[in-house]
Amino acid sequence: MVSCSNLIVRLAEPTDCSALFKLIQGLAEYEKLSHAVTGDALALKEHLFGSHKYIEAILAESDDQAVGFALFFHNYSTFLTKPGIYLEDLFVLPEYRRQGIGKALISKVAQIAVERNCGRLEWSVLDWNEPAKEFYRSMGASILDDWRICRVTEDALIQLGTVK
Repeated sequence: MVSCSNLIVRLAEPTDCSALFKLIQGLAEYEKLSHAVTGDALALKEHLFGSHKYIEAILAESDDQAVGFALFFHNYSTFLTKPGIYLEDLFVLPEYRRQGIGKALISKVAQIAVERNCGRLEWSVLDWNEPAKEFYRSMGASILDDWRICRVTEDALIQLGTVK
């Protein structure tokens, strides 16, 4: 474990995209999904800071090194008739874990949700990731047993999108 001194948690800036993408690759490696990473830092930058902003990101830095991130976007609850925030990814480099960085990142996203009058903050967790589930529960999160994620990608998405 590396000591985390001078922790800074801040909104990502355009110059952070390469470091942010390296952290995304680290997350994919941790989840044994490196093969699924097909994007790049340039596309990430466009989606974070382009004319249409699809996502937002928060970066955690220690001694001028990017050590973690949270990436999120808005969703909407029709039942609450309020916007929400979906936390797509939360990741801290393994050697910096258990120092409060993950909690600082998710707390910052929660603060943004409160400031924007969101009705909820949601995210997914892999079923095998017991340390993450324990961490999320310790912050008051409920893990919903009766909901499942549905996903359509690649050829199936194209086929579904071209149905007449």
